[in-house]
Amino acid sequence: MSPLLYYALPTLGSYVMLSIFFLRRPRLLHTPWFRAFCPRLGAHRGGSGERLENTMEAMENSMTQRADLLELDCQLTRDGVVVVSHDKNLSRQSGVNRDIGSLDFEELPLLKEELEVYFSPGHFTHGSDRHMVRLEDVFRRFPRTPISVEIKEENEELIYKVVLQAGTADLVRNFDRNEITIWASGKSSIMKKCKAANPEMPTSLTLSRGLWVLLLYYLGLLPFISIPEKFLICFLPTIINRTYFPFPCSGLNQLAAVVSKWLIMRKSLIQHLEQRGVQVIFWCLNEESDFKAAFDLGATGIITDYPTALRRYLDNHGPPAPSY
Repeated sequence: MSPLLYYALPTLGSYVMLSIFFLRRPRLLHTPWFRAFCPRLGAHRGGSGERLENTMEAMENSMTQRADLLELDCQLTRDGVVVVSHDKNLSRQSGVNRDIGSLDFEELPLLKEELEVYFSPGHFTHGSDRHMVRLEDVFRRFPRTPISVEIKEENEELIYKVVLQAGTADLVRNFDRNEITIWASGKSSIMKKCKAANPEMPTSLTLSRGLWVLLLYYLGLLPFISIPEKFLICFLPTIINRTYFPFPCSGLNQLAAVVSKWLIMRKSLIQHLEQRGVQVIFWCLNEESDFKAAFDLGATGIITDYPTALRRYLDNHGPPAPSY
């Protein structure tokens, strides 16, 4: 045996053993984040499978199912009002080919009478309430309900309006919402601006940060690295090519399903994050088999379009909330 291998192999073996030891016992190195709330049932777009998405009626319906998290996206109108809407353009949800930012709040059209549920292709939802709502009104109506606010655009005015309507000089602090309003975004550049606007609000991992955590996990370095985020809000790989089609090509979707399932669905990873106080929430799950898969991995909760179905699952055989 060469001198290099003589020293390298024991060193590598010790590193692997140490990494596995702390992966299973992260609290020996890290103080877990305090959990201000533990969301088991999250309502996607307010519960868009049972009522028209992002309407007050949808959110009220979700609350009757004891939802403990509302997942919302925000856009900014021409007159500076933060409205709850996934799309920047109104075509899909109202049939009007205008951007929200080109209209004042009072000019926003009604939603269509029925909308297709994005993560349940071929299924449509209806509702008597067709009005778009202001984020401020949601905060006022549900002052103690945790809400994930996703910012999709690098719009500093929107970010600071969310802070003001949810936030610093005002509603978030007036409603004492700092600990129960989550900053969410897929882009690190946007998240950086969100944190600068209100660093007291908890954040979720962005796409690049999530990939970085995965890399550290497979390198064995994750137990030794700090994680400032308190949430990992991630798609469950089992929905790819079934209800979630991230690519236009079927072959790419099949490949993404296989690769992401192998990379992400690791119970040791999920449990490590949970023990460190990083709550793992999988979206957007609408079938019982996916509910079971997520909770079997050890996730804190699920975001769904169908809060009634998830509530039924939790009441019948959902696992108890994690006690990490």
